[in-house]
Amino acid sequence: MPKSKRAKVTTLSKTPLRSTKASKASLVNELRSQVDNFPHVWLFSVGDMRNEGLKDVRGQWRGTGRFFFGKGKVMAKALGDSPEDEYQPDLHLLARCIRGPVGLFLTNFPVDETREWFETWSKKEYARMGAKATQTITLPAGPILSPHTDPPTGDPFPHSMEPQLRALGLSTTLVRGVPSLNHAHILCQQGEKLSSEQCRLLKLLGIQMAEFRILLGSRWSKDEGFVSGQDLHKGTESDEMDEDD
Repeated sequence: MPKSKRAKVTTLSKTPLRSTKASKASLVNELRSQVDNFPHVWLFSVGDMRNEGLKDVRGQWRGTGRFFFGKGKVMAKALGDSPEDEYQPDLHLLARCIRGPVGLFLTNFPVDETREWFETWSKKEYARMGAKATQTITLPAGPILSPHTDPPTGDPFPHSMEPQLRALGLSTTLVRGVPSLNHAHILCQQGEKLSSEQCRLLKLLGIQMAEFRILLGSRWSKDEGFVSGQDLHKGTESDEMDEDD
């Protein structure tokens, strides 16, 4: 028996497409216009992507640099991935390095100062599942304090948090309305991979074990052309080629 057309559900809402032809063209045009404005184009990788960390870096470089973290194929097209299509001489060599989760950073800052800034800048973050613990954390018996400090100086968790703490693997009970450990608990040991529950507990306790960094790779400069740099996919660094190479 055929389905009744009356049973068909029709949605009246429209979901915008993530990437349209117009948005791709806009990214191409914007990136090319910034290549005209800035003398240096760096390839960068953020590894474990953190929106807040990248937002912080964008703010610090406002006025002296622009970050592009869009679709790799679209950014490569904007630069030109062949000698015939490249927007500026040698840009196709940089375009061919765009693979995986990488972006482009355009700046008028000197090369050495730019590299030094990114090598020394970092931002503490909360670890995610699968990351390795950077230290051993042991929670003493008694009230669980938030944030965790050594020696303990924080305030205890409210009684409403006790079921959540217990669900995350802590053997807790309410003592005078305060979630408390029955005995000392090793939350994590240095070097071990963290589980989802451990990461959630570390965040509740205010313990940050991750570090957000931006790694710079190869670059293109108007006065030098393409300059090979760190391989952002293998984590090995190659010596930069001389201008005459």
